[in-house]
Amino acid sequence: MTSQPTPSDRFTTATATIAELDRRPVRHLIGGALADSDAHFEVINPTTGQPCARAPEATREQLDEAVARAREAQPAWAALRWEDRREALLQLAAVLREHQDELAALITLEQGKPLAAARGEVGRSAMLIEQFVTLRVEPEVLRSNATERIEVHYRPLGVVGAITPWNMPLVLSVPKIAHALLAGNTLVVKPSPYAPLATLRLAELARKLFPPGVLNVLAGGNAFGQWMSEHPGIAKISFTGSIPTGRRVMGSAAGTLKRLTLELGGNDPAIVLPDADIDAIAQRLYDAVFVNCGQVCMAIKRLYVPDALYEKACEALAGIAREARVGDPFDPATQLGPVQNRAQFDIVQAVLEDTRARAGARILTGGKALSGPGYFIEPTVVADIAEGARMVDEEPFGPVLPIIRYTDVDDAVARANAGPHGLGASVWGTDVARACEVASRLHAGTVWVNRHVGADPLAPFGGAKQSGVGRQYGLTGLKGYMEAITMVLPPAA
Repeated sequence: MTSQPTPSDRFTTATATIAELDRRPVRHLIGGALADSDAHFEVINPTTGQPCARAPEATREQLDEAVARAREAQPAWAALRWEDRREALLQLAAVLREHQDELAALITLEQGKPLAAARGEVGRSAMLIEQFVTLRVEPEVLRSNATERIEVHYRPLGVVGAITPWNMPLVLSVPKIAHALLAGNTLVVKPSPYAPLATLRLAELARKLFPPGVLNVLAGGNAFGQWMSEHPGIAKISFTGSIPTGRRVMGSAAGTLKRLTLELGGNDPAIVLPDADIDAIAQRLYDAVFVNCGQVCMAIKRLYVPDALYEKACEALAGIAREARVGDPFDPATQLGPVQNRAQFDIVQAVLEDTRARAGARILTGGKALSGPGYFIEPTVVADIAEGARMVDEEPFGPVLPIIRYTDVDDAVARANAGPHGLGASVWGTDVARACEVASRLHAGTVWVNRHVGADPLAPFGGAKQSGVGRQYGLTGLKGYMEAITMVLPPAA
């Protein structure tokens, strides 16, 4: 008799993971029931550039059904005690931990990040829920005297639509789910068509945790996202993605004046101060650039280094990049996987082509795609490049780093603040007070000192300028999923 594979055996290779998907294809979750569609689309494995699975393509009628079921379920869900909604979400966190191997393998297959990093994403998703549910929104008393009492109460909005990206499929979906449901809303989630598998599978695993209609997850493309943004039955859209797509979501939502939370792209600057210790910070800088193959909205995208430290910083970072292991993300030795999709691969290639055409720009390491299948690009470090180049002015969202020389710190701050982006920024130096003073002058939603990347679940996170509208995380983020109601009352008895 052939022995059955253990869970760890089933989810350690692409072949085994694809076999599991063939055995149990992903489906939508609508009104508590799993549903298929007549049409399907292929999900591409970025490691090979070939299809690895099929996902159902939701119709407008299926969206209407999901919204209707969510609207039916919302009053009873909102009427539950806060503690009851909290407990249901804690069970969702437990499901994430219980099925970490399977969900991580799906992320690695569809997104391309190394399996250890994918396991970390699933674990962080569970941790985020466990932190979010420690929050509680209470009425606020603004005034109480002999003549009147003014309070602010917070009520759920109704049905929330969540549109999530491909770079971190679960860790960018779970906060929207947790905030919306904890606040008493019901939810319709659309994962990216580039990476829908893990989110659809999580919905299947979680469907018994919530009353039917509370959580709905449907796969679809750009047209489906527009239908959601326009739908009169959806009160709010929470979107994470690029600035151009964020503009389209805002335009589509304008007809019904939906509430919006938009976490959009960043071209995050990091300023190394003249007193910084390059030997001590080089690895941390590198990690904050090349995390997830550079496909993190809050990763460092521009590094400003003073003249005196410039060559040393260039050598240190290029040296680390040269040693990086790029390859099959299911291989435990791999440090960097592929760029997630062909369109993004082509964008990074175009940025590199522009860089090669720049007079004086030095590609210290990398600079080209790897031969063979898949969307692999060498980790790339470029020196002697400045504003005006695409690599500096745009967000490449790939494994590339421009190192920009500066002479005066005030000039570095002005250059770091230039442009439409404002998601994150950081300052690095041994004089912490000086670094904090420089950090206070940067225009970004989150500014770090001597670190970069990482959002605290209890602190608000989002973008300044065109990098976003509203905030996620913390009480500020949770209240963004609720309506503030001012109550002017007689004086308290």
